Amino acid sequence: MTTEMQEIAITEEKPLLPGQSDTVKDAEIAARILLDQGQEHRVETPHGVLHVTVHGAGNARRPAILTFHDVGMDSKSCFSTLFKFEEMQEIVKNFTVVHVDAPGQEDGAAIYPAGYQYASMDQVSEMLPAVLQYFNFRTIIGVGVGAGAYILSKFTLSNPDAVEGLVLINVDTNARGWMDWAAQKLSNLTSSLPDQILSHLFSQEEMSANTELIQTHRETKNKERNALLAHFFFLPYSRRDLNIERNNTFKCPVMLVVGDQAPYEEAAVECNSKLDPTTTSFLKMADAGGMPQLTQPSKLTEAFKYFIQGMGYMASSCMTRLSRSRTTSLSSSFSMEGSRSRSRTLSQGSQGGQLPPSPSHTMEVSC
Repeated sequence: MTTEMQEIAITEEKPLLPGQSDTVKDAEIAARILLDQGQEHRVETPHGVLHVTVHGAGNARRPAILTFHDVGMDSKSCFSTLFKFEEMQEIVKNFTVVHVDAPGQEDGAAIYPAGYQYASMDQVSEMLPAVLQYFNFRTIIGVGVGAGAYILSKFTLSNPDAVEGLVLINVDTNARGWMDWAAQKLSNLTSSLPDQILSHLFSQEEMSANTELIQTHRETKNKERNALLAHFFFLPYSRRDLNIERNNTFKCPVMLVVGDQAPYEEAAVECNSKLDPTTTSFLKMADAGGMPQLTQPSKLTEAFKYFIQGMGYMASSCMTRLSRSRTTSLSSSFSMEGSRSRSRTLSQGSQGGQLPPSPSHTMEVSC
């Protein structure tokens, strides 16, 4: 017995063989690259296949963060800026992040055959339970932009127990009317599909300024295949009204986000008026344009951290940017059923180690 123990001790103390150290380092580097790029999956659903990218292992006791992008984009172009932002890493390392691409919208997707019947908005939302089942997720925190926000809203109304929280950017829960239909037909005659997509994604001010972000997206859209973009781009024009009212609303906390110059600012404001004020936060972001997750990732990250803390997660997280000053430009006005009674800065909620405000009132924030 003593001899065996000595042999084991000697074996443990043996140095790595020549070249073995480099192999370990290469494996570590490969693991980090895989974590950054994410693991890609193709998930079979009742209405077709979804391309899904998963980042991190997260915590099994916490919900996964599941994102869904807007039309004219994929998960990378819509969310990479936000989720690769330095201050967002504190969140990313604590949760599994799942990016879902709408059918045929992922990079390198094959063109559908002639006559292919693309899924409806309702059917796309019905694909998501298969994603949760595939990865064995019990619950999620949904983050959606534009059409993706509508799809996640529809999913949440149908599966309330599967969603712990919603972050809806540029959401419009209403059905498109005849005027919208006529305007879209006119746009088809007068504008190319890439120009229509840019007008949907960005504000008129941004389009007129022709910012670097606009130029980059225009170049990208001109190179992409219109046949694939068109399938998802025109889908929202046939969407149904979600019929959200105070007595028919989300059962989870909701954070609505919209830029003060966004094309869908009015729709987001209307949606806010229909939601339960005791569980809804409304953020109107100044100088954010149509895509606040691309133009204001720092401010949106801070708001997202507060939202998650209000749900009871990451209570010890440090709100570094907001806690530096009591005079931060983030201001909030709380209202109860339309009466605006008091205001304070979000940074004051983080002073003295206090927890951030829970979503107990409708909160309008100008950043």
